[in-house]
Amino acid sequence: MPCRSEKERVVEAVIAVVALLFVLFVVLGVYATVKAVGAAKRGVDRTITQAKRTVEDTTLRARSLAQPGPVGQLADLRLKLRTSMRSTQEALQAGVGEDASLKESLALFEQLSKHGRELDDELRRLEPEPDRAKLAQRLPALRERTERIIKSADSLRWAAHDRARKFAEDDLDTLSAQIDVEAGALRHWTTEPASVWPEAPKPEANASTGQTWQETPGARGGGSSGAGARSGESSGAGSRGAESRGGEPPKPAITPPSARPTYPWQKKPRPESTT
Repeated sequence: MPCRSEKERVVEAVIAVVALLFVLFVVLGVYATVKAVGAAKRGVDRTITQAKRTVEDTTLRARSLAQPGPVGQLADLRLKLRTSMRSTQEALQAGVGEDASLKESLALFEQLSKHGRELDDELRRLEPEPDRAKLAQRLPALRERTERIIKSADSLRWAAHDRARKFAEDDLDTLSAQIDVEAGALRHWTTEPASVWPEAPKPEANASTGQTWQETPGARGGGSSGAGARSGESSGAGSRGAESRGGEPPKPAITPPSARPTYPWQKKPRPESTT
């Protein structure tokens, strides 16, 4: 008996789970059906609304062209008003998903739409008015009111367009800068500066560029007389220069090297070998 009661409890639990799943599936099916019916109904309503709007716009366009006078002018005012309000609504609703700042603009447009609907209803009521003279008297005020609403709606629409265009240009500028940086990084071998060797230091103006060789003792002895003559000439030239400069004391000339005395026990200098 205890074993049978355990099996009965297991069977009851399985039946309860199956019944719960069945109920859950039924609820989900009903919910999905309701959602599908609602979506289909909204789609049908949207289609009917668009069809009605298209028919009304076509009728107004034909009436504005076919009926001159106050009736045609009323139809033209209604057509312009409806076109401007519809375009602004579509622009704001399309941009509010990407730019949250347009929510305030959309709220202002809703307030403007109330005035637009009131004006459209008033224009619709005046279309079958038999008194054309009185209708012509009210047309200037109605036209001014319509232009004010259209101007406000156009201002909101173009502001939203300009804001979206500015954001797109800023994003494009940022993206272009990033692409330029990445392209430069990929071509890193073309941006390395060429190695420049340092220039050699320029010789001083007073320094001698020629190479000076050390004189040999024989050369010194042989050229002592010539050096003495040159020293005499230089001293004479110096004295004359001193006189020409107004009595300045002559500067001492460089004393030429004198020949060293040679002794018998010193060896003669050997000539350098050319091999």
